[in-house]
Order: sequence, then C-alpha cells, then structure tokens
Amino acid sequence: MNGNGRVHHRTGDDIPDYRHGAPIALKYVKRGYHLLVRHALVLTLAPFAAMGFLELISMYHNGDLERLWFTARETEVTVSLLVFILSCLLLVSIIATYFAKRSPPVYLLGYHCYKGQPHLKLSKELFMEMTKKKEHQGVFTEESVTFQEKVLHRGGLGDETYIPEGIMSDPVDASMEAARDEAREVLFTCVEEALAKTGIKPQKVDILIVNCSLFNPTPSLSAMIVNKFKMRSNVITYNLAGMGCSAGVISIGLAEQLLQVYPNSTALVVSTENITQNWYFGNEKSMLIPNCLFRVGGAAIVLSNRRRHKKRAKYQLMHVVRTHMGQDDAHYECVYQKQDSNKETGVFLSKDLMKIAGHALKANITTLGPLTLPLSEQLLFFVNLVARKVLSMKVKPYIPDFKLAFEHFCIHTGGRGVIDAIEKQLELTHDMVAPSRETLYRYGNISSSSIWYVLSNIETKKGVKKGERVWQIAFGSGFKCNSAVWKAVNNVDERHVAWLEATDVDKKVK
Repeated sequence: MNGNGRVHHRTGDDIPDYRHGAPIALKYVKRGYHLLVRHALVLTLAPFAAMGFLELISMYHNGDLERLWFTARETEVTVSLLVFILSCLLLVSIIATYFAKRSPPVYLLGYHCYKGQPHLKLSKELFMEMTKKKEHQGVFTEESVTFQEKVLHRGGLGDETYIPEGIMSDPVDASMEAARDEAREVLFTCVEEALAKTGIKPQKVDILIVNCSLFNPTPSLSAMIVNKFKMRSNVITYNLAGMGCSAGVISIGLAEQLLQVYPNSTALVVSTENITQNWYFGNEKSMLIPNCLFRVGGAAIVLSNRRRHKKRAKYQLMHVVRTHMGQDDAHYECVYQKQDSNKETGVFLSKDLMKIAGHALKANITTLGPLTLPLSEQLLFFVNLVARKVLSMKVKPYIPDFKLAFEHFCIHTGGRGVIDAIEKQLELTHDMVAPSRETLYRYGNISSSSIWYVLSNIETKKGVKKGERVWQIAFGSGFKCNSAVWKAVNNVDERHVAWLEATDVDKKVK
C-alpha cells in the first residue's frame, strides 16, 4: 500500500532484499554462538572421559590394573598413578553429573487444528456482498469498499476461510457473549481433540498456556478451559495477551522453560485469535487490511518431558529463538491497535511492515544459524563476517543456505507478501513454501496458530520422516520474529481433519 492509500502489488523484483540491507548487528551473532558453545567443552570431553573409564574397567577385569599398581609401587610412581586414576574418575563424575542435570527433552505428542463449521465459510463473493451492504448502511465509503476488494483479491486467500457466527449474522453481533461463543467453539474443540489424540486425560495436564492477543475476558481463556474440562486445582496456568501472531512460538518457549523446572509433566498449549470484537467498521485504509486477511482458527498442542514418551512422540523440540525489535519506535508501532478519528477500534498496519519484518527476520536467523547450520556453512559465514567487520573488506555478505539445516518450513501465513519475501530471501524452492501458501489460501491469516496448520498440511500431504527437521517461523506485533525448531523422533504421516474433504473425513471415521 502506498502513501496515497492505493494497494501496491509487489513483484519479485521490488520485494525488499533483506540480505543486503542494514548490516547484521554483532550482538545477534554473539548470542547464537554463545548458545552453541555453552556446553561445547563438556560435550567435547565426554567421549574422552568415556574412553578412559572403559579402559580402566577393561584393565581391572584383565588384571592389568593390579599389575600396574604393583609395578608403580616398585618404581616409586604410586602417587602419580593414583593421581591419574583419580583424575579419570573425577572427569567421569563431572560428565555424569552434567548429563544427569541437563534439561529434560520436550516432546510433542500431538496437536489438533480447528476446522470451522461449513455455514461459516466466507468466500470472496460473500465478503464483498457483506461489505457492500455495510456501505449502503453508511458504515463503509465507496472508496473503502473498493480498497478492500483489491486487498482481498491480492491477498492470497481462497473461498473457504471461516469467520465467526457474530460477524456472519445480520445485524453483526460483536457482543462480549458472541466473542466468548467464538472462543468456546475454537478452544474447546481443539483441546478435546488434542487430548483424545494423545490419550491424555484433562486431569493429567500439569501446565496450561493459552495465547490470544485481542480478546482477554475475565475470567481468562485459560480459566474457561480449566472450568470446561474440570482440570486439577493445582494446574499451572498462563494466559498470554497482546503478543501478536508470533505468540504461538512464545507459548512453546514458555512451555519448554516450565517443563525444565517441573519433571514428569504434561503441558497443553492453545493458540488462537478472536475475530468477533476485532472486525473494523471504519474507513482508515491501514486498519481495513486485517478484515481482508484474518480469519478464525486455533490449535492445541500437547507436550511432555517424560523420556518414556519418546516412543510415541512426533517431534522433539530442539530450539526456540525469540527476537524482539521493540526498542525502535518504528518496529514497536508498525502493528498497533488503536481507535480512528471516529472512535472505531481496529489494528493499524504500517506501510513499512514488510521492511520491518525483514529486519526482524535477519536478526532472528543470525542467532538461529549457529545452532542449526552445518559446520561448513557456519565457517563460510564466520569468515565472511570477519572479512567485513574486522578486516573492513568490501565483500558481499554471505547468506547461509538454510535448506541444509531444515527439510520442512512452516512460515506464518501473514499474507502472500510475507511468504513471497521469505521464499526469496532464504532462496527456498516452490515446494518448500507450498504448504504455507496452501494454508493461506484455505484458512487465511489465522494468527498464532497458522504454523500448526502448515505443519499439519506437511504431515497430511507429504509426511515427515524420522530425523527430519522442521522450522516454524512467525512474526508478530512488538515487533517480534520467533523461531521454533523440531526434530522428528518417529515417522509422522497423520492425516489431519483440517486438510481432509468431507468424503475423506467419512472414510477416516469408517
């Protein structure tokens, strides 16, 4: 969208090239390498300690250790031999203590993505019919209707996205109760299905985390779930608000930290956004865009830190990398909930949003790279960085090939421009971004839950093989870019209801 409010359709050539923009801040590189080397010394010494310990055992069983001891006494090197043996045992004990106290693994047992009711599907034709009706009622101007039509047809959405009952009804019902009804429908369905898939009873859930940015009633959404499913009185609950479309990864990161503190625990993470009270009925173009992109969706994810669950888990969480660019005013204000001049509430989207997202992406992958890229790519990147930063050589920045680090990519479905930009900057293939495009087309921008719809698309249509790595990347207000990295611990080929047509669903049920 340009300064005159006209929609500007970006071509492949004029998408901002984040690879050659502002220089990478060294603090993000240092952060990534700090995480990498934090345990490097212990992990390097571990094989030598194991070899030494096994050699001592072998010598003991063969009688070599006893003969060595007598020889040492006769040659007066007893103390040196004793020091050597004790040093080996000390090294082994240090390594053993490290592995005993290391963070427990976090396994993803299963998840469910919400699929709306057929009568709540919103085609582009129906969207424009509803919008023009509001024009006749004096809500939208003719210019606003034309603008929304352009955004809608260029946004990448199809004709089967979902909106809530309150927005579909005539007149629109944006009441608190209607918003609660939307939340109940999405949250309860997702939780019930996710727990059923994994065989976890509600009373066995130890940690509950719910994220929803724009609808936060009292009692909270997490309390709503506790009440519905009669969870234990000591269940640990969190309700994250206002954190935007990247809050799904934030919730996973919070669950990971809690599962490191509470042993033998199960965590339930629920991600959604509420549309009912956040449909904009004004005429500010920068606040009308969400109407054209955001739709109903949600996902519930079951996590566990019990090692015995590895056999039936789908993935193990390897890394969560969060990048917050809110120190800068332009980043902080680029996605901003506010009221327009007529006191109509909506979410403002800056015309510089794509550029800002690019800066956040660059910072995030700079930290993520040292944790995930193969050594060859890290060396090339490091040498290039030294040449430019230390030796002041005029060479182009080296962009690591992230296709060597991941087999599957789950890109947040913020819009066609977001997916196009990441495809170009990371030099991904069409097949790698196809699941994200298909999710945008089928479900629209479903906020923090979108990365789970993309993963469910991959599992249903391609499958994920044991050992393959998945990168979930999301952007959100603040401005934030967050990544979660998973590794498949078993072959995954679940057929998710969200990607099955009615006939396929019937076959699955039978």
